[in-house]
Amino acid sequence: MVNPVEFEVRTRARRQFVDITPQVVEKVQASGVRSGVCVVYIRHTTAGVTVNENADPTVASDILRRLEVLAPDDAGYAHLEGNSPAHVMATLVGSSATIPVVDGRLALGRWQGVFLAEFDGPRTRKVSVTVVGT
Repeated sequence: MVNPVEFEVRTRARRQFVDITPQVVEKVQASGVRSGVCVVYIRHTTAGVTVNENADPTVASDILRRLEVLAPDDAGYAHLEGNSPAHVMATLVGSSATIPVVDGRLALGRWQGVFLAEFDGPRTRKVSVTVVGT
């Protein structure tokens, strides 16, 4: 698969991590690629994509709390929409993750998962998955 495929994720909170590993795994399996890379990308400026622990949900809440310290709501932003902290958080997290594909499967570590990081929700987000390889 060279052309990206998309799926939608509906977030429920202003800030949250949503485990999208099952959807990404599905796209990798459908691609037929046995060896290569998977790029998960989000075309939004107030959300991100990251790989982190998916066994303990307190990890995600710890990350969100720390991001709120780094980009607090009351930091005197010039941007007038009221979502400047979301833009800063999305920049810190990043808009994509690249994951190896080995033997037709995502080569994630034992405790790793792929997350959509929502910083300006609730919203419907589109996630793009591109799998390249043989």
